[in-house]
Amino acid sequence: MSHSVSENFLKDLDYSVVQQCMHCGMCLPTCPTYDATKRESASPRGRIALMRAVADGKLEATKAFGDEMYFCLGCLACETACPAGVDYANLFEMARAETERVGALANPKRNLIRKFLLRWLFFSRARLRLVGRLLWIYQKLGLQTFVRKSGLMRLAPKQLRELEPLSPTVCNHFTPLGYHSEFRNPQSAIRNRRVGVLAGCVADLTFSDVNMDTIFVLEQNGCEVFVPAGQECCGSLHGHNGEWEMAKALARKNLDAFDVHVLDAIIINAAGCGSHMRHYDRLLEDDPAYLERAKLWSEKVRDISEYLVEIGFRKPAGKMNSKTRLTYHEACHLVHGQKSRSSRGHCSQRFRDMRWWNCPRQRGVVAAREFTTSPNPRWRRNCRRGKSSTSPPPGPSWWRRPTPAASSRS
Repeated sequence: MSHSVSENFLKDLDYSVVQQCMHCGMCLPTCPTYDATKRESASPRGRIALMRAVADGKLEATKAFGDEMYFCLGCLACETACPAGVDYANLFEMARAETERVGALANPKRNLIRKFLLRWLFFSRARLRLVGRLLWIYQKLGLQTFVRKSGLMRLAPKQLRELEPLSPTVCNHFTPLGYHSEFRNPQSAIRNRRVGVLAGCVADLTFSDVNMDTIFVLEQNGCEVFVPAGQECCGSLHGHNGEWEMAKALARKNLDAFDVHVLDAIIINAAGCGSHMRHYDRLLEDDPAYLERAKLWSEKVRDISEYLVEIGFRKPAGKMNSKTRLTYHEACHLVHGQKSRSSRGHCSQRFRDMRWWNCPRQRGVVAAREFTTSPNPRWRRNCRRGKSSTSPPPGPSWWRRPTPAASSRS
């Protein structure tokens, strides 16, 4: 549905979506924020009740409402637990969009940060790569090490001091945009599978090696790979932070960059991005010029692990040490957002001669990781304590990338 600046995002939702919640409470044990606070308003059921009150005009989208919507981690575990099939992802995105529309959380500092990050930095790959290269120079020259060891960070604000250790290490090389493999399978007369790979935004800077592994594995499994040069951020960062129109604009740019009609699949190796990309059809439902392509795009989006299982990936020919530990982390947006649950079982079967380490509470690890950047220090402390219990046991090297065949280039 189309939204103008003056329209209420929640009032314009299909009311049956808001009414779908039965208030049964099945979502409560799965919700990280409810588990941490035991507050009804910090649960999916409580948040939906607040959204319905705003949709009915009984409640204004105030600061308290906005704080509660942004306290949600968006892990979507509640969707898996819900017997009524509530589309919580759509609800919480619209609730955040409404929060931003009325300016419930607006203040000069927050507005400046959002303008820089969402409207300037992450809206342009060229600008993002420029900042990434500057950060790379800062790290390579040893300036980051100097700042940390010299104690200069003690002069910075407390929140910046706590966030600085989390700053990512930028890769030497970014993802090769415009790449097109001419791979042909000499053992088969069947046409290659043609796939497009989305490089991502942060992943392009800090996990470009994973992107290259993704391309390599796809080629080794008979795929012709395209990495279109005109692609941008998938828009999930904007859609999840209430910038609905910007998310639409980025979706259009990606649809223009990828020729969805000739591709068999659109591959992503970041679960949160994939979850958002599967809903381009909903995002652009009010745009006739893009709707057909958006529907086709949503049908063809695949997580790399899911796609490799779908086409029957080959086991790497290289030998792995029998003492090597393997694990497979099922990201929350992969399991709950994309509804993909079969990859782990297929991978463990294919690598059954290796030692597998089962990650306890693994579906809570990623959601808990969101607490690391929470402005509330109590949540950060709880997160660190929770994460420490999920660390792997000491021993030989262990492999945990979500790309099943990427660790052995042979």
